[in-house]
Amino acid sequence: MRVPVPNSLNSQVLVTGANGQVGRMVLRALDLMDAPRPVTLSRRSCADIVWLPETGPCPPLPDCDAVLALWGVTSGNDTALARNSDLARAARRIALAAGASRVIHLSSAAVYGAGLDLREDAPARPVSAYGRAKLAMERTIAAFPRREGLCHCILRVANVLGADSLTPALANGAPVTLDRFADGHGPLRSYVSPAALAQVLLALTRLPASRLPPLLNVASAPPLRMETMVRATGRQLAWRPAPGDALAAVTLDISALSALLPALPPDRDVLALAETPS
Repeated sequence: MRVPVPNSLNSQVLVTGANGQVGRMVLRALDLMDAPRPVTLSRRSCADIVWLPETGPCPPLPDCDAVLALWGVTSGNDTALARNSDLARAARRIALAAGASRVIHLSSAAVYGAGLDLREDAPARPVSAYGRAKLAMERTIAAFPRREGLCHCILRVANVLGADSLTPALANGAPVTLDRFADGHGPLRSYVSPAALAQVLLALTRLPASRLPPLLNVASAPPLRMETMVRATGRQLAWRPAPGDALAAVTLDISALSALLPALPPDRDVLALAETPS
């Protein structure tokens, strides 16, 4: 149900996963932008609303126009990763309870598998358990009823700077080992900074819901090589031959994003890394 809330919680936007790694980074970026403070929801403490979806119905919620579903499970066994679909269902319940017009869900470039300049209509061929779980989540969302006044937009997000699989290795100070492929380079990936991701999310909350596509790649140009990331932090780099199942490149085509949001500024954090000396 919807209930009156104090002025401090009046907002157009409700963010789930507020205490997750990506959620915290996006909220910090939104704090620095010209954006109203969102209502935050988390499965843990330190949020405006604390709710474990598996324990009961939605708590009382303020009126919101958009739900940013930033929560997710990134590791664990198949049972744990299947929670991504459960959380998508919970985001829908929240949006309906809050009277929202849209839910923006975070998926991942991992649903594609390997490839260069992958478009939204490219075949989804995930090779990791995480990618398969996110694809299952997308299919769950695609099956939601379309006659309830709620638009669902799924973002296939590139590696997020500071929240990708390379981040822990960069943080511990030890030499970083990367796979080296036949071209002599390490993995090539599309990236997006938390600030740029926050700008995209904010812009999508301000568009008419009818303009939101069901799927949208989110990344910044240009793609980055992981050895560039390592050198930018001053870490020592070590190489190993890439195993047969390693992915040399996963990069996203962002022409749909650019057409939908042509005023997005360049991602300065990604551009700065791209200029790191080899």
